[in-house]
Amino acid sequence: MSADGVNKERRRFLIATTSAMGAMGAGFAAVPFIKSWFPSARAQAVGAPVEVNVSKIEPGQIVKVQWRGQTIGVLARTDEMLQDLTQVEPELRDPGSDDAEQPDYIDSEGRALRPEFLVVNMHCTHLGCIPQLIPQVGPQPFDENWKGGFYCPCHKSKFDLAGRVYKGVPAPENLKIPPYSFLDDDTLVIGVNPGGMV
Repeated sequence: MSADGVNKERRRFLIATTSAMGAMGAGFAAVPFIKSWFPSARAQAVGAPVEVNVSKIEPGQIVKVQWRGQTIGVLARTDEMLQDLTQVEPELRDPGSDDAEQPDYIDSEGRALRPEFLVVNMHCTHLGCIPQLIPQVGPQPFDENWKGGFYCPCHKSKFDLAGRVYKGVPAPENLKIPPYSFLDDDTLVIGVNPGGMV
């Protein structure tokens, strides 16, 4: 075989190899670019419904979870907490939750599907701070006749144990209630209405 023939074969081999390597490189370079078109797992999770096992929440305890970038509290209310709800109504701005942001299926007084579990957006309706749960009944530095509830340390707004706002505080309305439902006795789903509608 002539030297000319060897060079042609070698040239074809090098061209084919270089082309294949170039195509592979372009493919590897395209993968991150194409992946950037789809939402990340974190972005998908932010809008996804959140399940909470309520059987693990002790009476009087609150569990906080993240849903759509908001802090949602699930409070297991005791019988005593529920009884105190009617006692504070004269001091509340919107005791019937007439102007509150909450789903239609929520009871106006207890503001819950099941009275023992309050599911509430924890962001104060004034400027969005996270109020503290202070369930103890008795005098507090901010209220001598405290019946338990949520207190916002940022600007001193107060809410009862149903998330209803007191009169004379900066917060203009009750804490918001997100859409939620129960899958079964032990599982609450935030972000899904009863009947499965989102």
